[in-house]
This record gives sequence, structure tokens and C-alpha cells, in this order.
Amino acid sequence: MVLLTGATGYVGGRLLQALEREGSHVRCLARRPRELKGRVGSLTEIVEGDVQDLASLERALAGVDCAYYLVHSMGSSGSFMDEDRAAASNFAAAIKTRGVRRVIYLGGLASGSELSAHLASRLEVGRILAASGASVIELRASIIIGSGSLSYEMVRALVEKLPVMVAPRWVEVAAQPIAIEDVVAYLLAARTLPIPGSAVLEIGGRDKVSYRGIMEEYARQRGLRRLIVPVPVLTPRLSSLWLGLITPVYARIGRKLIDSMRNETVVRSSAAGEAFPGIRPRGIREAIERAIIHEDAEFAQTRWSDALSAGGPSREAMGGTGRPRIVDSRVAPAACSSAEAFAAVERIGGKTGWYYADWLWKLRGFLDLLAGGVGLRRGRRDPNKLSAGDAVDFWRVESIEPDRMLRLRAEMRLPGRAWLQFEIEGDISNCSIRQTAIFDPVGVLGLAYWYALYPLHVLIFRGMLRGIARAARAA
Repeated sequence: MVLLTGATGYVGGRLLQALEREGSHVRCLARRPRELKGRVGSLTEIVEGDVQDLASLERALAGVDCAYYLVHSMGSSGSFMDEDRAAASNFAAAIKTRGVRRVIYLGGLASGSELSAHLASRLEVGRILAASGASVIELRASIIIGSGSLSYEMVRALVEKLPVMVAPRWVEVAAQPIAIEDVVAYLLAARTLPIPGSAVLEIGGRDKVSYRGIMEEYARQRGLRRLIVPVPVLTPRLSSLWLGLITPVYARIGRKLIDSMRNETVVRSSAAGEAFPGIRPRGIREAIERAIIHEDAEFAQTRWSDALSAGGPSREAMGGTGRPRIVDSRVAPAACSSAEAFAAVERIGGKTGWYYADWLWKLRGFLDLLAGGVGLRRGRRDPNKLSAGDAVDFWRVESIEPDRMLRLRAEMRLPGRAWLQFEIEGDISNCSIRQTAIFDPVGVLGLAYWYALYPLHVLIFRGMLRGIARAARAA
């Protein structure tokens, strides 16, 4: 039995697919199992749990021979180092209690005496896991390149949008980017690595190159001419806001990511090559070539924003809290079949937009970005289809019932919790669309927020519903 943590994340989602293809018996640990259910095969087991909850870990690890630890708290709004430390300590205690034979941990490749907080935390987690007494294989990876990876999405957005880039000095720092396919190959092979104890193995691609070199290679393959001018004056905060305006990276992660970019991430040990002689990592040219080919494909791709931590702290599903909720509901006739109406609903967000006043949605996303939120830059994984757990700009799909209901949970900065729900009602061939906005305010500030923006909400929600109905009829 294999336990997989981080299955909703970018690497974890790819690894899950690979494990299922080879017929492994996989158990996934998930805080919200419902949001992972649509992503797994029929033989994969999902158990509810959290790495911050020791009891749930002990239950999930029962009967497990090998466990993958692919979680981290970089998207947290709190102290991610403290959260990472507590989570790793819990996991180490649980695997010791359950007698797990092997743990495979994907950490970060780092060098230098002054490590960023993020990279220092990645190394600390590896030490905590190794102290458990299990055989811990720690794979320290450089920048991961693949369709949907955070680094690739950032590079793509910068190069596509800016003919001339005034870039921070981190663009010149050396790295050894590795293709996502090679990362997954290492993770799979580590299960049967004939090492009795623990090992730290550095993994990277074939080429050593800077972020500038990655951007130049992407531009070359896309046939774009770009000028990159590094400047030394941009602080991490200014750089993160600049990235947030241009790329899908939002400010909270951007600051931690940029802080890490001051450290070189190059392979200095040949141990991985000796341990995995059958793996020949790709170079940067092939890694980007494959990412470009697959970036718009639908074959169960994962994206960095799919991770349920990518919107910040976990929030429970819609349920009773004892506080009065504010509900705004309206109905519009669609004059089409329920399938046609739901198809229009399901396309919401991303490149399709929000069917009305997109400039206001973009303004709200920009304000959210300035407040350290996710903004609108995450987009969505597939332009037409959604699954529970998918990111949709600054929303998350909390629940979906084909041809009947879609409920989105807000992940923007708010003085409360919010949902946006669409339901298809009436005759199957001549239906209506019900749109319901639900806001659960926190204190006086939450109430003031809702009522101050109420006229604008009415305008936007009414226009959006009419736009969806028009799109459904047109289809």
C-alpha cells in the first residue's frame, strides 16, 4: 500500500496518475476528500486527514509500506516554517508508530550559507523525517519545468506579455531546471531503490542555466524576440507585486518564491546518477518543448494552482456557523436544454471571463493581489470542464453536479466567507438558471463590506446571470 500526500498539488497529481498507470494500490490523504474524488481512479482510496492532525495521519498510515511526503505550506498566510515543522514532526511520529518502511520526500535543491526561509524550511523537513528511523529518500529538486508548473507559468507569462523586460537581478542566478516527467520518474524509482537506510539525492536536468536562460529558450521556441534588462533595485516585495501584475503568481507566494531565487539550485553531487542509472534527465530545450506541446492539452494535466493550499488556509465547506448569512438569489430563463445551460455555467472564468463587466472583475483581482491574495491570475485548468477542487481565478470549485449545480467558494481576501452557486431548474428542455451569492460576514467589518458594495454586487450579478443565459441560448 502506498500513501500519497499532496495529491491535489502539481507534482502529487502527476505522480498519482503514474502510480495508477502502473497498477499500484494508492491511498490519498486529503483534507477535503470530496474535492479530490473526481481526480482519482476507481481503485484509489481517499481518506480524510491533515498533516497537522497526528491522529488522522496514524489512521491513514495503517497498513502502508511506502509513503510520499509532497506537502508544504508556502501558500499559508501564517508562519509557513512553523506549519512545515509541525506537519513534518507529526508525519515522523506517525510513520514511526505505524512502522512504515520507506518515506519519499520531494524537497528543494539549495546551496549557500544564507538560505531563504523557504529553502531552509525544505531542508529542515527532510531532517525531521529522517530522524523517524524509517528509510527516507529525500530528493532535492531544482526548478521544475512542465505545463502548469509554477516556474513555467511564470516564465511563459513574462515572455509572452513583455517584449522588453526590466527584470530583477535574480534572473541571473544559476539553476538546473528539471522536467516534470523526470521528477515523476525519480519519485517512482525511489520506491524500490536498494538502499537500507536514508539518503539525500540532488536531482536536476541536464543543463545549468539561469532564469534568464530559461526565458530566452522559451522565447526562441515561440519565435519571439525579447530584451531582458536586469536591475538591482527591485525589493522582493516590489518584485512580487510586479510578478503578480504580469504572471499567475500572486503576492504571498511571490515574495517567498523570489526570496528563494537568490540561492543557486544546481546539482553538486553525482549520487542521484549512480542511484538511478536508468534515468537520463532532459535538458532545458526538451523540457520547454514538451511543456509547450502539452500546456493546452486536457489529458488530466495538473497545475500549480490546483493545490488546495494555493488559495491560503483551508476553509470548511458551506455549513452552519451560527452567524446570519446574507443571501442574494435571482433566476433567469435560459430557453434551452439543461445541458446547454450548464455548459455555459461551467465555462465561467478563465479566458471566457465572467459574462459581464470583466473590467470590474479584473479591478477586484488587482485589489486582491495588492492585499496579498490570489488575484485573477490563476485562471482555470480546462476551458470547458470543471471538477471539484479546481481553481477558477480567485474561486475554488467546492461542489459540482453535471447539468444541475455548480458551487464556487471564494479564495480572495474577504472579511468573511463567500460562495457563488448556480443551479439549473425547471424543464429539461426549457430550463432556467438560478444564481445565488452567499456571504458569511465576520463582524461589523464584514457587514460594512457587503452593504457598501451591495449596489455594485446587484449590477454585476444581474448582468452576469443575463450573460450566462444569452451564452446558453446562443450555443
